[in-house]
Amino acid sequence: MTAMPKGAAQALLAAAESEAGTRGAPPPAGRNLLFLREEELRLAQDLLFFGYRDFTAGADAILADLGMGRAHHRVLHFVGRWPGITVGDLLGILAITKQSLGRVLTPLVEEGYVTQAPGRTDRRQRLLSLTEKGAALERRLFERQRETIMQAYREAGPQAVEGFRRVMRGLMGEEARAALARLEAPAEREGK
Repeated sequence: MTAMPKGAAQALLAAAESEAGTRGAPPPAGRNLLFLREEELRLAQDLLFFGYRDFTAGADAILADLGMGRAHHRVLHFVGRWPGITVGDLLGILAITKQSLGRVLTPLVEEGYVTQAPGRTDRRQRLLSLTEKGAALERRLFERQRETIMQAYREAGPQAVEGFRRVMRGLMGEEARAALARLEAPAEREGK
């Protein structure tokens, strides 16, 4: 697939924003929530695509230099967020097969980014944690993306931050919301 030239992407976004009436002062929150036109919904889809592309670009460049990709990043992220996570829990969060996880996890273990330990009560379980090398890489990736998020939050303002969180939770299915709730409850993880 050929990448869209940057000027064309900007023109597309400008046209969509203009069509949706979002140029200049932002419309009041909740405007026409029950009667969103197709073009407004398509703009939301465009914003998600372009936002995700640019959000991941910096981390993708770091990963590419190491011969890694986004799947490696997701594993590093969630193992870093939840040290001691079981392989089963990670499979549930990522919604991938054991075979797919193996293709990503095996090199991360072999290259010294992730360690595996047997479960405390069930020795068949594998508990995953980042090594010092893995934590340093995860931190580097986070710091690169943190700048993008901080800039966007500053530009949007505090009310938009809460609105963004609500929209993103609304896009998630029940399983994703449950996984997020587990990640947001660090005290419960510590007793695991």
